[in-house]
Amino acid sequence: MKNDDVNFNLRDPIQLLAVGFGSGLAPKAPGTCGTLAAIPFFLLLSLLAPLYYAVVVVVLSIAGIYICEKAAKASGVHDHGSIVWDEFIGYFVTMFMIPVSWQSVLVGFILFRFFDILKPWPISLADKKLDGGFGIMFDDIIAGLFALILMHLIF
Repeated sequence: MKNDDVNFNLRDPIQLLAVGFGSGLAPKAPGTCGTLAAIPFFLLLSLLAPLYYAVVVVVLSIAGIYICEKAAKASGVHDHGSIVWDEFIGYFVTMFMIPVSWQSVLVGFILFRFFDILKPWPISLADKKLDGGFGIMFDDIIAGLFALILMHLIF
């Protein structure tokens, strides 16, 4: 389904968050645009101590289950391409405890998008078998974990 086939209500805070403050409404590559939009938020999160960073990401992930579920129901489409809150969380997972530099931000972006787009096993399994907000979120969290492992090997 194309992104212009569903009209998200950006006055609804849940839908606004789900579409990444509008970044997911891009006509091409909404997931990539959503991940790009996550970078400034990551830079703010990176100022936190690792424990606080982890707590915030866990809370945002749990909230994301609700946010993505509500937005999917509102759109009538499970995991509509415009829903990019899961990309935000996946990128935050990718960057956990990585030293911040333009290089690490770029490599993290590329690695996360690689795993999120190609969905190697078990990401593909989670994407196909899990439903609802949890299903929307979980495959991106796994993609973030795969990217995180490589990030720690690189950085």
